[in-house]
Amino acid sequence: MSAEPAGDERRVPQVTTDTARPEGGGRAAPADLPAPARQWPLLTVLAGVALGLILTAADAFRVGLILVGASLLLGAVLRWLLPEVGMLAVRSRFTDLITYGVPGAAIVILTLMAQPDPLLHLPFLDHIMRFAVRR
Repeated sequence: MSAEPAGDERRVPQVTTDTARPEGGGRAAPADLPAPARQWPLLTVLAGVALGLILTAADAFRVGLILVGASLLLGAVLRWLLPEVGMLAVRSRFTDLITYGVPGAAIVILTLMAQPDPLLHLPFLDHIMRFAVRR
């Protein structure tokens, strides 16, 4: 006699009891270290973003926002290079790279283009604006 449930007895559970850890979501440091040391990749990114936001609030918007974007790009690089990044791993490695990298790059590029005195000038954007606004 088989121990297999018959027909309707093999159902998907109504309540999720557990979730799988994301790829690379293990400890970033040995288990005998305190929790903050094990989560150094996430704390590094958070510290950079927090410092950037403080600088932005202190009226150094360009430096602060470049630091925010660079911190997100650092998170993408850490997620790509390190096998274990602790809680910096939220989704699959590819999704985390996109989620950290694209906004980080966009923040840096847009900050470099911000008025007054932009440090980066992209001529194709002028053409897009002329077409969209049609002065």
